[in-house]
Amino acid sequence: MRILIGSLGRAISFILFYGPGGLRRTLGNFLAFLWFDVFRIRRQVVLNNLHIAYPELGRSARVRLGRRSLQSLALGFLEYSFLPWLTVENYESYFTFENAELLDQILKRGKGVLLLTLHLGHGDLACAAMSLHGWPMVMVSKFFKLKWLNDLWFGMRERLGTRFIAPRDSSFALLRALKGGAVVVIPLDQFTGPPIGVRSTFFGAETGTAAGLAVMAARSGAPVLAAYTYRENGRHIVKYVREIPVPKDITVATAALVTQEFNDELEKYVRLHPDQWMWIHRRWKRFVVS
Repeated sequence: MRILIGSLGRAISFILFYGPGGLRRTLGNFLAFLWFDVFRIRRQVVLNNLHIAYPELGRSARVRLGRRSLQSLALGFLEYSFLPWLTVENYESYFTFENAELLDQILKRGKGVLLLTLHLGHGDLACAAMSLHGWPMVMVSKFFKLKWLNDLWFGMRERLGTRFIAPRDSSFALLRALKGGAVVVIPLDQFTGPPIGVRSTFFGAETGTAAGLAVMAARSGAPVLAAYTYRENGRHIVKYVREIPVPKDITVATAALVTQEFNDELEKYVRLHPDQWMWIHRRWKRFVVS
C-alpha cells in the first residue's frame, strides 16, 4: 500500500510540477469552488473571521475575498507537487528572496535565527527553497501517528534539507539547533490558549497567542527576524522584513508585550495580502483562564 500510494503520488506530482501553471490554477479554482461554494466546509468560519478583521466590508465583498483565499489555499495544496522535483539547479526559477542579506548578516552573529512568520502564501515551499539556497532550516511540526505517512510526508521535505522537531518538549532541541546556527521557523498566527498562550489581540480583536517565541528568544539570545512569503506573477516571494528586539530578562508581562508586537507585525502582512492568508483557521477563540 505504501509503495502504491507513493508511486501514484509521485506520478501526479510530476504532471502538476512539469505541466503549465494554468493547469494548477484551474484545478485549484475548481477545488476551491467545491470546498467553498458546494460543500461549504468552514465557509462560515471564513466569513466570520473576515467580519472580525474587516468589519467595514459588506457580505458580498467578504464572500469574494473568502473565495479568493480558498483558491490560494487550494493552489497551495497542489503546489506540494513541487517537493519531489525541486533541486539546487531549478529552485531559483520559482522563488525570489527579498532582503536576503539581512538574514545573512544576522546569521553571522553565531546565535542562529528565530524566524517569525505566518500561514501566508506557501510557507512549506518557502522553507524548502531556503534549504536549497543553503540556509540551515529547522521547523517545529506535529507528526502523524502512522509511521509510513510520516516517512512519506516529512521525507519529501527532509530530502531538501529541512529538519523537523516535534513540538512536545522541544525546548532543548531548539536551543541546540540555534546554538548550531540554524534558522528556526515559528509560525505565530494560530490560536493558542493558556497556559502556553497569552491574552493578545489580532486585528483589534481579543485572542490567544503562543508566548514561546518570545521566551525562546530571551533564553537563547537568538535574534528574531520577521519574514513572510506570498505569490506574485507566478513566483513565490520570500521577504525578510526586520529584526524585532526581545529583552533578555523576560517576565510574563514582557512576554505578553513582545508577543503582541509580533502579532501587530504579522497583521501588517495579512493586510498586504489578505487573499493569501489562511482564514479557515479559528483564530479568534475565547481566551479562558481556568
